Amino acid sequence: MNAPTAHQHLAPAVTQRDVPAEFIAALQARFGTNCATAQAIREQHGRDESAFTHVPPPAAVVFAQCTQDVSDAVALAAQHKVPVIPFGVGSSLEGHLLAVQGGISVDVSRMNKVLSINAEDLTVTVQPGVTRKQLNEEIKSTGLFFPIDPGADASIGGMSATRASGTNAVRYGTMRENVLALEVVTASGEVIRTGTRAKKSAAGYDLTRLMVGSEGTLGVMTEITLRIYPLPEAVSAAICSFPSIEAAVHTTIATIQMGVPIARVELIDNNTIRMVNHYAKLGLAETPMLLMEFHGSPAGVKEQAETVQDIAAEYGGQSFEWATTPEERTRLWTARHNAYFAAIQSKPGCRAISTDTCVPISKLADCLLDSIDEADATGLPYFLVGHVGDGNFHFGYLIDPNNAEECATAEDLNHKLVMRALRLGGTCTGEHGIGLHKMDFLRAETGEGAVDMMRTIKRALDPHNIMNPGKIFSL
Repeated sequence: MNAPTAHQHLAPAVTQRDVPAEFIAALQARFGTNCATAQAIREQHGRDESAFTHVPPPAAVVFAQCTQDVSDAVALAAQHKVPVIPFGVGSSLEGHLLAVQGGISVDVSRMNKVLSINAEDLTVTVQPGVTRKQLNEEIKSTGLFFPIDPGADASIGGMSATRASGTNAVRYGTMRENVLALEVVTASGEVIRTGTRAKKSAAGYDLTRLMVGSEGTLGVMTEITLRIYPLPEAVSAAICSFPSIEAAVHTTIATIQMGVPIARVELIDNNTIRMVNHYAKLGLAETPMLLMEFHGSPAGVKEQAETVQDIAAEYGGQSFEWATTPEERTRLWTARHNAYFAAIQSKPGCRAISTDTCVPISKLADCLLDSIDEADATGLPYFLVGHVGDGNFHFGYLIDPNNAEECATAEDLNHKLVMRALRLGGTCTGEHGIGLHKMDFLRAETGEGAVDMMRTIKRALDPHNIMNPGKIFSL
């Protein structure tokens, strides 16, 4: 396996393609005021939450309001061989939205309708601009909910494109398991459908799974059919402090290996808690902490919680705090959901280089503890959170994007962490996707043969390389 060099991806290679004036004129003729070329709007669509800051914005932004709008925009782009970058809410972390080869941004945030709710079948069909919070607000009267929670109020289209997961994945799976069917605009502007609302199918190639996680490189999703779930009869949340990261991790491993059907188990280190306390005016103990949530019947939840409390006690867990009302649970989860923003505000002007490794649960302690030692040795500030129930965790190294030394240190730490995870049988990305930042790591993880197969698929479905080019792998 060929490892990338440590500082190879500090900045993307920017090779802008020409965007003909007649193409922009054709967009403006078709979309009128829904085609924007103002600098401020273009710049807004030319950045995300990644550490990349010096990429030119797209040449124009098309605000699509229906599938036909997306189809027409892509068809025009195909005629002129101009890149197309789908845009939802801009919350991605790996440079997915950056116009590294120029082109246009197709903003689907106005395509934000819940199209159908089939409560009897536990499915819902939405447009890609619907956000996860909006979806749950619109279906809560049915007694159902959509469990995938990546933290940010991301769009369903973006979550599908990056194969997102988040805090509930240990119980409910990722977007891969929860997307049943899609409507997709292909690189030619054609509209196709993949999958059905049936729970299973053996009909041909699984194009739905091919598109989920393709990061906009094969098409633009315009309708998404999802699994939804009954709201649990009982929900209980808890936080528990530990004397060390190792104790918290071993509690998690024991919980999973005993088969406890825990819905969420999140790790927050003492650095992060200190940042969150300052940001949200909380008074949490500044020691490593697990945040847990249990779903099920009242008796089942009680049994799960007691089992985990006993396990935690064996590893020195203390100060268990329980919450059963929605208000109490929201307060307990504030720490986790505010972690990223609390960290960014702790160092004014900084950016976060986020890691996203995932390892087999038995290797979690080995990977995490060695990585903490490396980070501490550099003196670079960082935060650490993790969906540790499925072996996924995130360091956020806080750097001044204009300080080359800090950038190099963070990238070196990220490189060492990823290569360690791969040696332990893990992956370079559990949920953020490849984007720009992890292209070299994809080759290290899968090998050149697998990446060449991906390239073959890309060339077949997008022969002019207009769909979000320069992401996942190079051509």
